[in-house]
Amino acid sequence: MAPVPPGIRFLTSFNRDQWYRAFTFGLTFLLYTSFHLSRKPISIVKSELHKNCSHVMEASTESSSSQQPVLHPELDCSWKPFDRNNYKQLLGAMDYSFLCAYAIGMYLSGIIGERLPIRLYLTVGMLTSGLFTCLFGLGYSVRCSSKTGRVHISETLHQTDLIQEEWLIRSNRDSWDTELLLGQESIGVCVPVQQVVVVKSEAEPSAISFMGALRIPGVVEFSLCLLFAKLVSYTFLFWLPLYITKAAHLDAKKAGDLSTLFDVGGIVGGILAGVLSDKLGKRATTCAVMLLLAAPTLYGFSMMSQFGFGPTIGMLLVCGGLVNGPYSLITTAVSADLGTHKSLKGNARALSTVTAIIDGTGSVGAAVGPLLAGLLSARGWDQVFYMLMTADFLALLVSLGISCTVLLCVQRGHFE
Repeated sequence: MAPVPPGIRFLTSFNRDQWYRAFTFGLTFLLYTSFHLSRKPISIVKSELHKNCSHVMEASTESSSSQQPVLHPELDCSWKPFDRNNYKQLLGAMDYSFLCAYAIGMYLSGIIGERLPIRLYLTVGMLTSGLFTCLFGLGYSVRCSSKTGRVHISETLHQTDLIQEEWLIRSNRDSWDTELLLGQESIGVCVPVQQVVVVKSEAEPSAISFMGALRIPGVVEFSLCLLFAKLVSYTFLFWLPLYITKAAHLDAKKAGDLSTLFDVGGIVGGILAGVLSDKLGKRATTCAVMLLLAAPTLYGFSMMSQFGFGPTIGMLLVCGGLVNGPYSLITTAVSADLGTHKSLKGNARALSTVTAIIDGTGSVGAAVGPLLAGLLSARGWDQVFYMLMTADFLALLVSLGISCTVLLCVQRGHFE
């Protein structure tokens, strides 16, 4: 008898339920990646909306000396209304309008998500988000507001957070609740090892209220911590390419490429934060240590970025890891822990609301950070970094407060 090919053995070594879980996890990852990609151009094009074009005008003047002199050549290549001296404030206001809708969408999506079929909610949200992302680029031509599209983008960003955390929770259990993704009707799934039957309960618990979610121990504290942590992260997301353009005198493409190193560091930092918190079993302490190291690193980046590409690349990677590590940990593992807190007595319909509160509060900081950066950068980039270090220090204080509360009252807290 001929041996079974290795590929066939590999495919048959996993049952249908495991393949389904892997497919859904991969699809969720691709969707979440796409949403992050849709936000990146907003920060990269800032240096194109307002740029110094004097060298272009000088070349044009040399080739055609008969032309009349231009009064403000450095503004001729800029886009209205960003061709004025207050362009930094206008860029900050643009970020603020986007992120305000983002924060509102975060709060609303969690509440709505607990009360609508999750598949329908995700499908409609993702389709409309993609549509308005395409329309976002037409705003300048048609002179219309795109806040509606921003709300759809922000809502769908949170929807992927929700489904990601649902998978995260159930992956740590012995049995897999396929009712979550296959619908809320009664279903049965046969697997080779055993038969798993998921039956809808007659007395299904109702969705938790907004105030009820706030009373869960740790929700308010971690929400405040994320507010300051996300302020720092999103200020870098929306203003780092412009800062690199001004500080290193690079064009938009090179500045955009260089700014992605901050995101690369964030990937490593998020994974490292998750591994450490799982090994130690201490979420708040892990956040506190990374935030403590982030503050001097931010100051070091503001200094080292003036000494060439080598130091800048190194500091971008380190800053990305230390800034995005706590942010990623709170929005995933911490939200999942609090959404299934023992005080809920087994009510699984609280995860979306808890995640909405934590991530929505963090999005308030995400809206305020870029706005303050637009206002403070007019006085010098040093002021922006002082603001970021202050926010990081406040996040550190909140996380230390959580850690102290756990140490003093372990039997009642269970934050970690």
